[in-house]
Amino acid sequence: MMLFVALASALVALAQVNAVNVATSYSVVHHDQLAAQPRLLQKSSHIYAPTAHVVSTGHSFAHADAPHYAPLVSKTRYTVPFLSALTQAQPQCPAPPTCIKSRYRTLDGSCNNLQNPVWGTPNRRYGRLLTPKYGDGISLPTVSVTGQELPNARVVSLVAFGEQDIPDPEYTLGNMQWGQIMTHDMSMQAGGTQSKKHPTRCCTDDGKLIGKERAPSACYPILVPEHDPAHSQTGTECINFVRTQTDREDQCTPTHPTQPAEQLTTVTSYLDLSLVYGNSDQQNAGIRAFTGGRMAVVERDGYEWPPNNPNATTECELESRDEVCYLAGDSRVNQNPGLTIMQIILLREHNRIADQLQKYNPHWDDELLFQEARRINIAQYQHINYYEWLPIFLGWENMIKNRLIYRVKGGEYINDYDPSQDPSVLNSHATAAFRYFHSQIEGRLDLVSEIRKPTGSLRLSDWFNRPSIIEAGDNYDFLTRGLATQPEELTDTNFDAEIKHFLFRRGRPFGGDLRAIDIQRNRDHGLAGYNDYREFCGFKRASTWEDLMDLISPQDVSKLQSLYPSIDDIDLTVGGSLEAHVNGALAGPTFLCILTEQFYRTRVADRFFYERGDKDIAFTREQLAELRKASVARLFCDNGNHVTSMQPKAFLRISQKNQVVPCQQIPEVDLSLWKDLSYDNSLHSTFHYFHNYKK
Repeated sequence: MMLFVALASALVALAQVNAVNVATSYSVVHHDQLAAQPRLLQKSSHIYAPTAHVVSTGHSFAHADAPHYAPLVSKTRYTVPFLSALTQAQPQCPAPPTCIKSRYRTLDGSCNNLQNPVWGTPNRRYGRLLTPKYGDGISLPTVSVTGQELPNARVVSLVAFGEQDIPDPEYTLGNMQWGQIMTHDMSMQAGGTQSKKHPTRCCTDDGKLIGKERAPSACYPILVPEHDPAHSQTGTECINFVRTQTDREDQCTPTHPTQPAEQLTTVTSYLDLSLVYGNSDQQNAGIRAFTGGRMAVVERDGYEWPPNNPNATTECELESRDEVCYLAGDSRVNQNPGLTIMQIILLREHNRIADQLQKYNPHWDDELLFQEARRINIAQYQHINYYEWLPIFLGWENMIKNRLIYRVKGGEYINDYDPSQDPSVLNSHATAAFRYFHSQIEGRLDLVSEIRKPTGSLRLSDWFNRPSIIEAGDNYDFLTRGLATQPEELTDTNFDAEIKHFLFRRGRPFGGDLRAIDIQRNRDHGLAGYNDYREFCGFKRASTWEDLMDLISPQDVSKLQSLYPSIDDIDLTVGGSLEAHVNGALAGPTFLCILTEQFYRTRVADRFFYERGDKDIAFTREQLAELRKASVARLFCDNGNHVTSMQPKAFLRISQKNQVVPCQQIPEVDLSLWKDLSYDNSLHSTFHYFHNYKK
């Protein structure tokens, strides 16, 4: 641990440069009415009209003034020696779905859009806002516009991003953790994993580069620079990195030989809690109890936990046979304690709802109880996503003006479904904009008592893929309270050392670098450059380095100039992360443009979105009014072991305006409104609605 502290301090010192003050002021203007498919946000500076101005302290950080960076920004080219174009595989394509009338969404997302039944299903392409810029125009990772290699991803991580520990003054760690839940619900890159040991090896276990003749073609390792402040101590040469699978390998969607490759996602694109319920009937069958509408659980010490994973030795980093490894609708459930706790909460919530529905409707069979409990659980989750979580990140007024949320009362319906909208997750969202929030990750997890006092903490890198710590003693409740008490890291250009040098280290002295992985993935997916997206979102295309200073500080522009051969080479995930935030939001204008577009599509492209008033699938007005009481605070209260108090806004830190109160004072959804509504038990096509339904 002393080595960790000393190294972290040294790296922070390495990254520090003379400070500048950045003063920003932005206004957000409503875009025009829906355009034809594909709808894109109005590409004009009027949508995120920047009035940003950078107030410099007078010091312009030129490349020659950067002695701290000299050992890192080497003239040596870290060229990947064995990368070839992605190979093709034999197709294994599912049959087209047959759609039937149902109030309930399918598990694989099919038939959500009745005109395009496969939209939003697993193993589909990510969407694009801009044409990819592959090195060969087809599939090879991005290169510089000069034809050179782009700067080493690890070097960019070390130079452009710091590691200062700055707690957020407003938001809790639960805010960050909920974001990971949403990320996993919407996206999972095919064939690539960094959290577990990948079967495709590009580096040896001790970090040596595997020769070209033995390395698989999907390898794209992150090479470690000679003077790396961490890995040079262990002789590590590379960090394993495997490219995401594309449609050119899958062949389920016909592609032309000259058509650029598109990466595939293996989960549904909808916010449908697929990470709880799975992405297919087969996967769901392995985690359902098939009694009382419940999900499968195991009981230990009187509490319900996810089922045991039959592949525990490959899915988890177990140190003894006594350690647990969970099975859920998403294979990443065990990745870190905070994520696992959130998944357990959502699992328990399903069973809590199912038990209540059975109490009110003992004549309902297992299938009906399961489907209605799932429907309610998803509705609560979507409400929290759009009305409690996203306004923190995207800004309330921005969301109102761009029709992501509405000022509604009671059980008012919002009928904004648009079947022409493709729900596919945008590559620029999943690979760049949403990854910016990795800066919120905290390297220690506080254990917090009922009186909200920390009693200890866990080092994050000790517990990657080792969920057993959650069941030890009272840790489940202590960590749950920690999510509602401990501040997240400030959303800025700093990334905690635990994810920058120790990510998934598996008992080794050091591990991966999440920021470098983000940069490498940006290039793997061939994302167009930051300057391209900046222009796409309505801002002046930068032709000089000084042009960037309307949105990025001179200090950070100087870092970029020291790294990239050209302005047009700046990676989207890098440039977007360095922008000053828009007032009222936690992102700069380019990322905010992408995020706003994504979550608009995610809402209006979902036929089953909980606020819709379609009489064939809608909640009653009374039920919808109840669902709008859902909150993450209520989830914490209802699904802890002994969590008896909570602040009403659990994504916000405790304050005079957000004091801890007994759980009885937190509003709850009254499930008695689902009593005796005359469902047809033969399956779900008949439903009695209250007389006041109207579109």
